[in-house]
Amino acid sequence: MKNTLGKQERLKSKKLIEKLYSEGSSVKTFPLRLIYVQTEHTSDFPCQVGVSVAKRNFKLAVHRNRLKRLLRETYRLQKEIVYNNLDKPYVFMISYIGRDEIKYEELYLKMEKLLTLFVNKVKEKEDEKL
Repeated sequence: MKNTLGKQERLKSKKLIEKLYSEGSSVKTFPLRLIYVQTEHTSDFPCQVGVSVAKRNFKLAVHRNRLKRLLRETYRLQKEIVYNNLDKPYVFMISYIGRDEIKYEELYLKMEKLLTLFVNKVKEKEDEKL
């Protein structure tokens, strides 16, 4: 598997984003929150992901954009955690909910923890259905 985050893996569809926020579940590891919903999408990849940083917490666009870049990078490097453990297609949004910017190394560890939490929660739900 390539360690890229191409156009097809990014969440762009307004309909999917609306569905995500209206029907989605979430997992949290401060300062990150992942909202997800299991749904079909047009991509060949098992997941489509979006990132967001609140304008309320980071007034300057340069700070928001830097955090979004860091979020995408940490996800890109660790997406095999999700890809190797999911069978169905998912759509999710990773939001930065903290008020202070944290270092890349710390963000990397938080992202790893968040993705493992997500995979575990999805597996629990699938086990309940069986």
